[in-house]
Amino acid sequence: MNPDWLSVLPPLVAIAFVLWRREVILALVLAVFTSEWLLQSSFAAGAGRAFIATLERTALVLTDPDNARILLFSLMIGALIAYLRRSGGVTALVDSLVNSGLANSSRRASLLTSGVGGVIFVESNLSVLTAGILSRGLFDRFGLSRAKLAYIIDSTSAPVCILILLNGWGAFILVLLSQYEFEQSSAAILWGTVTLNFYAIVTLLIVLFTAWTGRTFGPLARSEAVAHDHDSAEPEIAPTHPAYMVVPLAVMIVSMIGFMLWTGNGVLADGSGSRSVLYAVALACTVAYLMMLVSRRFSHIELVKTGFDGMAELLPLVTIVLFSLALGSSLQDLGTGVFIAGLAGDNVPPFLIVPMLFLAGALTSFSTGTSWGTFAILIPIGMPLAAALGLPPSLVLAAILGGGVFGDHCSPISDTTCVSAIASGCDLLEHVRTQLPYALVAGGITFLLYLAMGLFTL
Repeated sequence: MNPDWLSVLPPLVAIAFVLWRREVILALVLAVFTSEWLLQSSFAAGAGRAFIATLERTALVLTDPDNARILLFSLMIGALIAYLRRSGGVTALVDSLVNSGLANSSRRASLLTSGVGGVIFVESNLSVLTAGILSRGLFDRFGLSRAKLAYIIDSTSAPVCILILLNGWGAFILVLLSQYEFEQSSAAILWGTVTLNFYAIVTLLIVLFTAWTGRTFGPLARSEAVAHDHDSAEPEIAPTHPAYMVVPLAVMIVSMIGFMLWTGNGVLADGSGSRSVLYAVALACTVAYLMMLVSRRFSHIELVKTGFDGMAELLPLVTIVLFSLALGSSLQDLGTGVFIAGLAGDNVPPFLIVPMLFLAGALTSFSTGTSWGTFAILIPIGMPLAAALGLPPSLVLAAILGGGVFGDHCSPISDTTCVSAIASGCDLLEHVRTQLPYALVAGGITFLLYLAMGLFTL
C-alpha cells in the first residue's frame, strides 16, 4: 500500500516529538500508532483500526517470554536497588572503598566503574547493572553526575561484550554465520572481528580517557557542572556493613553465570540472557530481603513496602521499555530495518561497502532500538556481498557488529540505553543527550578508519 521509504516515518515521528516536547513515552506511543497505521490496508480509513492495533501490539509484547522477562527484571531491579540502599550497605561499601584507597578520588571511582563493567562480559545488562549499582554512591560522594555514570557503564558494557564474544551475542552470530561458506570457519571469522571492530575499540579508549582525565565536553560537561554545585542525588543512609551490598551483588553475578550454564546445557555462550538475568536478580532480591529481615532492623511489612517503592521509582522507565519493544516489533513487520539495510547494498563501489554497512547498521539499530535485530538483518546482506566481491569476511562482519552497537548507543528506544539509565539512576533523555556526542565522535572516527581500509586495502 505504502512506498518503502515511508517505513522510516515512525522512528522519525518519535525523534521529532522527543526533540519538541522532551516526552519519551508519548513519542513512542505515537511512533507505534504511526507504524500500525502504515500497516493497515487502507491508509485513509486506517486511523481507527490503528488505535486498536496499537493496543494489541503493546499487549502482544507480553506474550513473548523474553520480553516479559525483560519487563519483570526491570521492575525487580528497582526493588533490589531499594534494598541495597535502605540496608545501609551502599553507604558502608562507599566508605570502605574510600578508606581503603581503592576509590578515594573521582578518577579512581570512574576507573573502578569502567573496570567492573569490563570484567563482566557474560551479559551486557548484567555488566551495566553491577557497575551502575556499585558506583552510584561513589559518584555521589565525589560530586560526579549520574549522567557520567550512565555514559561510562553503557559505553563500556556493549563494546566489551561485542569484543569478548563468550556470551549470547557470540552464539547468535555464529548461528547466522553458519549459513555461509568461506575458507575460514565461522568461529575464525568471528574472532577475526576483535581487532577490526574499530567502534568498540575507539569507544573504550574514549571512556578510559574520560575516566582518567576527568575531562568532559558537550552536554555531559554541563551535567558535571550541575552535579558539582549540588548535594548528592540521594540522601545518605547511615552505614551498616558492606556485606549488605556485596553479598547480594555477588549472588547476582555468580548465579547469572550459573544460570547461563544451566540454560545453555553446560555451554555458557548458548545460555539465555533474559532468563538468566531475571533468575539472578530475583535470587539477589531474595538474599537482600532475608539479610535485612534476619538483622531484625526491618519488619516484613517494611521490606515489602521498600521493595514496591523501589519498583514504583522505575515504573516510567519500564513503561518506556514496554513501548520500545512494541515499536521494534511493529517496525519489523513494516520492514524498516530491511529498507535501511538495503540502501547500503545497491550500486556501491567495493571500497565503500564496509563503511556503508557500518552506517546501515547504525541507522537500523538507532531506528529499531535493537542490535540483535540489526545483526539478523545485515549479516544476511553483508556476508554474501563479502563472498561475491572477495572482501575480508571478518572486516565486513566487524563493521556490521560495530554499527549495531553504535546505533544502540545513540537510540533512546534501545533497551540497553534504558537499562543503563535505570542502573545509574539517570534520566533517560539526559543519558541519551550526554552520551550522543561521544558516540558520534567514536562513530565518525570508525567510519574514517573503515573508509581508509577500503581505499588502501580493498
